[in-house]
Formats: sequence, C-alpha cells, structure tokens
Amino acid sequence: MLPVKLEGIHHVTCITADAPGNVEFYARLLGLRLVKKTVNQDDPTVYHLFYADEKGSAGADITFFEYPHARRGRAGAGMVHRIVWRVVSEEALDFWEQRLGAAGVTTSRDDGHLRFSDPEGLDLELAVVESNDEPLVARHSEIPPEHALQGFDGVRAYAADPERSRPLLEETLAFEPRGTDGYKVGGDRREGWYRYDEPPGEPGVGGAGTVHHVAWASLPDEHEAWQQRVGRAGARPTPVIDRFYFKSIYFREPSGVLFEIATIGPGFTTDEPLEHLGEKLSLPPDFEHLRAQVEPLLTPLPNPRG
Repeated sequence: MLPVKLEGIHHVTCITADAPGNVEFYARLLGLRLVKKTVNQDDPTVYHLFYADEKGSAGADITFFEYPHARRGRAGAGMVHRIVWRVVSEEALDFWEQRLGAAGVTTSRDDGHLRFSDPEGLDLELAVVESNDEPLVARHSEIPPEHALQGFDGVRAYAADPERSRPLLEETLAFEPRGTDGYKVGGDRREGWYRYDEPPGEPGVGGAGTVHHVAWASLPDEHEAWQQRVGRAGARPTPVIDRFYFKSIYFREPSGVLFEIATIGPGFTTDEPLEHLGEKLSLPPDFEHLRAQVEPLLTPLPNPRG
C-alpha cells in the first residue's frame, strides 16, 4: 500500500537525569497520565517513561529515557528545541500561568502562547489552537478538563540550512510548506506542524533536558511502504523495529534531527488493562527474562495517582 500522509506527531522522546522529578513535573503538575513504565529497549538498564492522555494515544505521548548521571544538555543545530501542546482558550492559559507560577515555574506569555521550561531546561509551550482533531486529555483532580493539555500541536527545531531538508520533507514525507521554514504534517486522523529556527551560536549538547527524537505517526498498513520510500530517497532508514507497543523506523533528516516513523498501535493496552496503565514495570516479552536483573537497577518512582 502506498503511503499518503503521516498522521501528525506520534510521540516526542526526551532525556532526563531524574525520573522521580520527571514524574512529579509531567504527571502531577502538567496533569499527563503516566501510561507506561518500561525500559529503553536499546539499553534495558534504564527507564523509558511514557506520559499521554487517558488512553495513551499517539499524538499526546511525551516519553523520557532516564540516565541518572546524565549531564545537563543544550539544544543546538540539528535538534528539536521546543515542544508545543494545544489548549483551547486564553482562560486555559490563565489557569496554567497561575498553576505553574504557584509551583515556582517561570513563564512567559504572549498572545495565545505560554512558554516555560521543565526542571531540566526543556523548552515547552502551550498554544491556544482551534482544531477538529480529537482532544487528547488526561484526568487530573486539580485540572479542569476544559483547561487540560489536549495533545501536541508541533515541534520547533534548530537548522543551519533548512533548505537542505526541503526535498525530503516535501517530496518524500509529504510535509506541506507553511510560511517560512514551517510545515504542516497531517492525515485524516490528526495533524501538527514542524518548524525551523536559526540555531544559537553554541553547538548543541545531548543530555538531560533535550529532545532525543520526534516520531511521526503512520497507519500500520503503510509503515513498510514509508520505510521503503525513505530508503529510496537516500535517508538510510533502519529496518522496521518491533517495539511491541508500536513498530518503528529511524533516520536523520538532512538538518540532523533524528526522525522516527511509528505505527498507531497496537498500543499500551497490549500488556496492561486501560485502568491500570503505568502502575507497574512493563517489559515486552523479549525482555521479561531480564526482570530480576533490571528491576533492582531502576530508580523508585512516586505514584502520580496515589
């Protein structure tokens, strides 16, 4: 089956040096649901934490690898430097400005936008957006549903020469140009955007508080065709990798940003019931034999819904 459009952002994966603090910020303060507590399948001695809406939907899923002794990173050329979520109103921004301020988080507000950083310096933004997409909302006792985060809107990346990426983005991945150095990404289910900014003078440094990669969502029956299409464009994708909760391919776009194309499903209820997502350490079947070795190495985490 020939692929047509990617279905917006699937997930964004970042790095933390402090998993307990990460849970406190993203689950308790921002109100996202910790939907999967598992391990990095390329290094099963460290956590891979997934936060999303109530159902663990693609499009709302920010994930973190925990490296407990990771240095503080800094975004630079070839890296995503800001993650933007949707909210529905200026009143929602009022709510978040007050909530974040009460927690000691510095914010900066402009018309329809509220910027702030997580405790490790990752640049985040809430934007008032009108959309026909399904609102991807998590339940939280302190956050009214009408003010809750509603899924990703887009990501901003640094690129020294955005024009180098244009052929791959437009011709291969079917991103639609929007304004200067910006693209719309979307299909029938969901859409988002990808934008470039001029990089800072200092080079980027990977580490805590930086984005590792951004994943774009594919319908399952189009995934292999995307892998072949990216390969024909010379972007050197990985083979399809079965991550159990979804299937993935990885490649770097010409600016240096690491892209993933991930399938929508099977999803996080593959090994846990919806009502108990994220409560226990989940290991895909190929990693279950490592449980006795891995569990003692992982940092104890608070229960954000306890």
